Amino acid sequence: MSATTVRSRPPRLQLAARVGAGVVGGYVFAWGFIAAGMALMFKAGMEFHDAEFVASALGLLLWLVALLSVVAGRRHPAWAWLGLVGGGALLAALGSFVQSTMA
Repeated sequence: MSATTVRSRPPRLQLAARVGAGVVGGYVFAWGFIAAGMALMFKAGMEFHDAEFVASALGLLLWLVALLSVVAGRRHPAWAWLGLVGGGALLAALGSFVQSTMA
């Protein structure tokens, strides 16, 4: 049996896993980025609504980049899930920590 005939999953299932990782995992990562970015920009002295707008606009672009890179990537979708959800959780924790330091 050659390596080209053995597949771990059907192509449609693998594509669905990639799209799911890109959409949901990218959303979690973008949400964490927005939380951390908004908290850091506000703490740096930017007005709240300006920081909210800038972080949200950049987060939307980041979500799109994450979605496209996961769908077009060659790595296993589990790595995308791990990187995006884990990174999003770390960024959200950073944003929460920064908010807790503001009194």
